[in-house]
Parts: sequence; structure tokens; C-alpha cells
Amino acid sequence: MTSSNIRSAEVADIPGLVALMTEFYAEADFALPNGPARQTFEQLIQDPRLGEVWIMECDGYPAGFIVLTVCFSMEYGGLRGFVDDFFVLKQYRGRGLGAAALAEVRRSCSSRKVRALLVETGPDNESALRVYRRAGFTDSGHLLLTMPLESPVHDQ
Repeated sequence: MTSSNIRSAEVADIPGLVALMTEFYAEADFALPNGPARQTFEQLIQDPRLGEVWIMECDGYPAGFIVLTVCFSMEYGGLRGFVDDFFVLKQYRGRGLGAAALAEVRRSCSSRKVRALLVETGPDNESALRVYRRAGFTDSGHLLLTMPLESPVHDQ
């Protein structure tokens, strides 16, 4: 029998999180330099006002991670959350970890008084869209555009 667990990440988890993030970005054909990724996780974990990171485990092994970031929204008249990164290793997919992680994020949003939760995915990522729709996400009809003001953590 497989046991699974989702818990808030700590600074000691950063090497494992960077390894998971590297695999996640590799699936999208992005290279991930360790230094900036490590610093980004460290900043987020050490400043809970910015959001939270959770690590998913199966039988004590890292199986994935999910990142919530938080900002103010005029549209919602309060805080808005964003699922910034969300990844489950291939061998652990289909076991309900993603749904459980999204439920944990939703609980955190509720306790933080977050008024809306957003997620970004590719329009052709059908498996991710199914997970998000089952969790209650809907297409808002808005298009997310990005204006990079600094280089992203990953190499393009």
C-alpha cells in the first residue's frame, strides 16, 4: 500500500524542490540553472506573505510540488492567489496527488482570505485542464500576457 503526504516545504527541502523543478522544466524543454531556482524557493519559503510551497511525498519520497503566490487584486477587491508551479513526477501521476495538492492550496487560500485562485496552463495540456476543471477552475475568458522585466529563472 502506498502512503502519500502533502506538507509545507522548509528550507531543508530546497535541494529536492530544485531537482523536481528541474525535471518539471525539462518536460517543457526549458533548462533550469540551480542558483536562481534555489534563491527563488528560499525567498518564498522564508517570507510567507508572498505565498507558500508544498511538497508531495509518496512512501517518504518526493513526488511533486506546488507553489502558491499571493498578490492584491483590484478585480476581486482583495488578495488573489496564483498556482505558479505545479508538478507531479510521471510515476506518481493518476494517484490523486494533484487533486489533494490543489485542495491544500485552496485551504491555505481560505485561511489567508484569498478571494480568487488562478492557474496558468497551455491550451493543449488536456491532462492538466482536466485536473484543474475537476478542482473547480473555469476558463475566465481572459488571456494572460507577460511583459518580462527581468530574465526568468529558466533558460529559454
